[in-house]
Amino acid sequence: MESSVLAFATDLIDEGADTFFGNLTDRAGVGGVTLASVYHQARDVFPHNPRRVVRYLEPGAAYFRPDPARWAGRRLVPTPATAIGERDPFAEAAEEAQRRGLRLHAWTVFCHNDRLGFSHPDTAPANAFGDRHLTELCPANPEVREYATTLVAEFARYGVEAIRAESLHFHGLRHGYHHERYFEELGPVAEALLGICFCPHCQAAAASAGVPAAEVRRAVQDELRGRLADERRAAEPAALDELADGALAAYLDAAARSVTSLAAEVAEAADRHGMRLSFMDAAGPGKGWLSGIDLPALAGAAHQIETLGYARTPEAVREKVAAFALHGVRPESMAVILRPMAEDCDGPANLAAKIDVLRELGVPEVEFYNYGLMRLSSMDRIGRALHG
Repeated sequence: MESSVLAFATDLIDEGADTFFGNLTDRAGVGGVTLASVYHQARDVFPHNPRRVVRYLEPGAAYFRPDPARWAGRRLVPTPATAIGERDPFAEAAEEAQRRGLRLHAWTVFCHNDRLGFSHPDTAPANAFGDRHLTELCPANPEVREYATTLVAEFARYGVEAIRAESLHFHGLRHGYHHERYFEELGPVAEALLGICFCPHCQAAAASAGVPAAEVRRAVQDELRGRLADERRAAEPAALDELADGALAAYLDAAARSVTSLAAEVAEAADRHGMRLSFMDAAGPGKGWLSGIDLPALAGAAHQIETLGYARTPEAVREKVAAFALHGVRPESMAVILRPMAEDCDGPANLAAKIDVLRELGVPEVEFYNYGLMRLSSMDRIGRALHG
């Protein structure tokens, strides 16, 4: 079974290559590192970082040095994080990984990018009222699709083996922005409807499939206005597949096709450069339909489906993987991310049992989240779980 640890480039910069890679090989005993290449805004606590305990990550920042010629004339361009200065952590990681016989993966957040969304609002998803969700990029937008495939091509020069594609899909209303506020109870139906994109590109994609996109938008507007105005109605359930005489369901199917075709284009770009694409479905089967996640279709479009095996027990991890199998994703086509920290894991035996479940099911790859966010004792726990 292949193994790696997800990490930030700032971990490498703050600790230095010898300490960083030494912990990966000597303590965790993994065969690779999955380094964040483009990442979203966050505030994290780093238990073993020698330079800082709390760090704010910049919105939509790149942790490699983009090739200016590749991005000439584009609006959507990756911006290097100020934290890396004039360095190129990916080049440094690539050199060290090759020297130590480790695989290098590029952990890439694609469509959750508030830097680009705020800079270019017309590339962000639009709700039924035309309000742009500026923390995201729309997968149906041609510029976004070009940005995604170009981003993948950048990593070929670093000897990257796999692209870990996070957020290569739509997002809901509550995906995450600091100080999000909802003082009235919206209810699950209104929240769901407010997360659907009605930008011109999404409407055109639906219309080309024979869906009356304008009628669907009006029906969603009417439903939302009623629920926003009436507290009692906000709590009422609704059959979304019946909204607009069933046309909303067809509209969402068109959105899913946009996501699947984007994943296929990104996977093809990766394949051309000798890399593979892991599509991350963090929520799991049955939970991503409003995000455009069609698992059976994506299993054919991407090289691999990756998910979060965050759970207290090995049995719960087994159930998560089994749920994917019911949606057309075979265990041998998956990668699973585990957390060795106390929230999920009470010791190396617990973590080893989860890894044994993955091996038994035929899952070929396990990753561990996250290098800088865990104690060094959790790195030791990985090593004992993997190697006894």
